[in-house]
Amino acid sequence: MKNLLLLPLLVAVAFSFSVNAKTIEVEIHGMTCALCVDSLNRKFNKMQGVSKVDVSMKMKKVRLEIDSTSPTIVMIKQAILDTGFMPIKVTLISDDQAKE
Repeated sequence: MKNLLLLPLLVAVAFSFSVNAKTIEVEIHGMTCALCVDSLNRKFNKMQGVSKVDVSMKMKKVRLEIDSTSPTIVMIKQAILDTGFMPIKVTLISDDQAKE
């Protein structure tokens, strides 16, 4: 019986997180090796509000799934600059595009 009561609560919590999450993609200049990818992964995995990090050296992009309020675009750009790279273009990805 407790499981039946717990299931709707878990579904509601999971849905609320997915509604508040957004995906941001940043084109980056200066990524040339696996160490670059690792540096960006470590930087964003430590950042509060980032739930998923995907760094592509081939595409020269970072895709972040973040909370709706934190971190801000300015904070993301500064983190990239602090890691030694140049953010070129920031794009907010729609839910349909993020699932591709």
